[in-house]
Amino acid sequence: MMAGSGSGSAAAGGLARHIPVLGRRAVEYLDVRDGGIYLDTTFGAGGYSRAILDAARCSVIAIDRDPGALAQAADLSAASHGRFALVEERFSNLAAVIARHGHELIDGVVFDLGVSSMQLDEATRGFSFRADGPLDMRMASAGASAADVVAQASVQDLASIIATLGEERMARAVARSIVRERTQAPIRTTRALAEIVGRVVHARPGAIHPATRTFQALRMFVNEELSELAEALKAAEAILKPGGRLVVVTFHSLEDRLVKTFLNERGKRSGGSRHQPEVIEPPPSFRILTGRPVTPDDAEIVANPRARSAKLRAAERTEAPPRRSSDDLLPRLPSLADVVSARRR
Repeated sequence: MMAGSGSGSAAAGGLARHIPVLGRRAVEYLDVRDGGIYLDTTFGAGGYSRAILDAARCSVIAIDRDPGALAQAADLSAASHGRFALVEERFSNLAAVIARHGHELIDGVVFDLGVSSMQLDEATRGFSFRADGPLDMRMASAGASAADVVAQASVQDLASIIATLGEERMARAVARSIVRERTQAPIRTTRALAEIVGRVVHARPGAIHPATRTFQALRMFVNEELSELAEALKAAEAILKPGGRLVVVTFHSLEDRLVKTFLNERGKRSGGSRHQPEVIEPPPSFRILTGRPVTPDDAEIVANPRARSAKLRAAERTEAPPRRSSDDLLPRLPSLADVVSARRR
């Protein structure tokens, strides 16, 4: 996620339109060095990639599933003299991206999760209710949109999605209202959905907009953000060399909980129990660098209020082999494919 002020960038070729949240700390934890290969899994406006390239004579491979990011990379590609490449791809496929560029192991991976300011500010993308636009929310241009989910999901599935991913206490009432309203007319715009939610979830002074949690939930569901993150973290573990760094900036409690659980599983050796048979535990595959998550200081929050919920966690890869994949990182939710196909059957 990016802040909205410009900043000069020497190696990056001119002005960067956006400054990444916790960008300085992220680059510090990456421990960027000359000759290193680093992966920016969420290119966006290029803030992290530019900062990494400025920090050392290194190379950056960036990933973004949003086709609009390609235009943001033109000046960086020209100015980096072969040290930068951008790939349009889901970051869960990061191992394949690294392999296509001739690498088996790399020195660092950074994730900046959530939706970028550019996406929020572009009404046609449908991420925000601040300006009316089509109810889309897709980070890529293919697949089911938020309008498809709103049109086809059952009350039970909508309530589960909104309660789990949006942590909305009024999720069932919101879901019932959506299903009732769509029988009268299709819900195709951000304003229409925001008004429906606003009639159920009432605004309180100083609180967030009543539709915020519902929009967040639909965006995360449409883009399968949690499952993408779980797969990407496991892939990052496999392609980081010993001493390589993993840095993750989250903006949502579910994302942060997933990252924390992943790192705790891989960063600690079980002490066992004298009441149970001895179990040989695999050695830790990460050394955790942030006992508590790093958060923005007051100055950054004042400059960019969207930074207020950001948390940074970092870890260093050990020489141990990757751990076996965990099956308990994700909450129980209906699948996107099942939801959008349910009413077609």
